[in-house]
Amino acid sequence: MLETSFGLNFFLKTPRNESPDGTRHIYMRITVNRQPRDIATKRVWHPSKWNIRAGRATGNKEDSKELNSYLDSLSAKVFQAKKALLEADKEVTADAIKNLLLGKEDDKRTILKIFREHNDQIAALVGADFAPGTLERYETSLKHTREYIKWKYNEEDFDIKKLDYEFISQFEFWFKAKKKISHNTTMKYLANFKKIVLLCVKRGWLMRDPFYAFKFSKREVDRQALTESELKKVWEKDMGDGRLSYVKDIFLFCCYTGLAYADVYKLKRTEIVEGIDGGKWITTKRQKTDTPSRIPLLPMSLEIMEKYEDHPQCENENRVLPVLSNQKMNSYLKEIADLCGIKKNITFHLARHTFATTVTLTNGVPIESVSKMLGHRNIKTTQQYAKIVDRKISDDMSRLKEILTSRK
Repeated sequence: MLETSFGLNFFLKTPRNESPDGTRHIYMRITVNRQPRDIATKRVWHPSKWNIRAGRATGNKEDSKELNSYLDSLSAKVFQAKKALLEADKEVTADAIKNLLLGKEDDKRTILKIFREHNDQIAALVGADFAPGTLERYETSLKHTREYIKWKYNEEDFDIKKLDYEFISQFEFWFKAKKKISHNTTMKYLANFKKIVLLCVKRGWLMRDPFYAFKFSKREVDRQALTESELKKVWEKDMGDGRLSYVKDIFLFCCYTGLAYADVYKLKRTEIVEGIDGGKWITTKRQKTDTPSRIPLLPMSLEIMEKYEDHPQCENENRVLPVLSNQKMNSYLKEIADLCGIKKNITFHLARHTFATTVTLTNGVPIESVSKMLGHRNIKTTQQYAKIVDRKISDDMSRLKEILTSRK
C-alpha cells in the first residue's frame, strides 16, 4: 500500500496525575494514512511555555532554544527514515518509521554478514561484470574488517545499527597504527568498506551514513622507477641458469610491457597476436580492473619470450613465461637488486612504473598511448607518472645550468 498522507507533530501528553512542577512529557506523533504512532521524546516541558499549534517551546531563552533544536533533530530523523524506506522500495507506514527510529527489526543485521553476502554476489559475477582483482580487493577488505572488529570490540560480528563516526575513525587508526598500512592504501580499504555501508543506507537498514563527516584524502607518493642505467645493469647481469635467471627475465619483461604481476602470471600464448603494424602485440585484460590492454612488443620483450618457447611449464599450461608465486618472486628480486648494486626496493610494481616513465614517457611516447597500454581507465592515473618525468627533466636541467654556469 502506498503512502497517501503523512503527518508529524509534537505534543504534551496529559498525565493521569499532574507532576508537582506542572511539566508534561513531550511525545512525537507520526501519522501515515491516518494511522498514528506515538514515540516518547524523553523530554518534559511546561504547558505555559508551549505552542500547541507549532508543537514547539515558546520564548527565546536558552532552554527553549535547546529543546526546539532537539525536536528539530528528531523531526529530521523521521524524514530520513521515511526516505530510507522509499529508497529501499519498502512500504511506508507509521510502524515502519517507528521501528526504524527505535532500531527494532525482526532480523539483526550485522556488517560481516552483509559484507560476506556482497562478496558472494561479486564472486558469482566474476568474468561477467567484475574482474578477479575486484573480488580479491573486497575479500581482503572483509578480512581486515573482521580483524578490526575483533581487536576493537572483541566481537565476532557487529550490529550495523551501532556503526558511527567513532567506528570509522578508529578503523583508520587501526590500519595505520596496528597494521602499519600506508595512508593511501588505508583510504582504499575504507572506500571499499564505505560501499558496504552505503548499501545498508540504500536498503533502509541505516538512516545515516557514518562516513558523513569523514574526509577521504590522497597523499602524493614518490613512485620509484629504475633509471635507464639501472635497467641496463639488470639486463646485462648474468644470473646463471637457475631461478634467479627466470625471475630476472620476467621482471624485465614487465619493465618493457608495463604488465603487473597478476597480468604476466595469467598471460597466455594465445594472447600474443599480430597487431595492426604486422608485429606481435599483447592483447589482454587487466586482472585488477578487467580493462582491455593492447601492447606492441619491443625487441627486448620478444627476446625474452623466445627463451621460453620450449619451457615445459609454458608448453603444458599455454603460458608465455614460467611465473612463480608473487612472494617467491619478490624475495628473488631483492637478491637481484643486491647483485646489481641497486639500492631501490625492486618489485613488480616498480617494473610497471619503469615502463611508464623510463621506457615510454621519457622517450617521447604520448601519455594517451601509455595510458592505453597500461590499461588505465582514467588518464589522470597516468599523469602521476608524467609528474615524475617532469621532475627528472627539472633535475637534469638544473644540473645542466650548474655545468654551464661553472664554464663562464
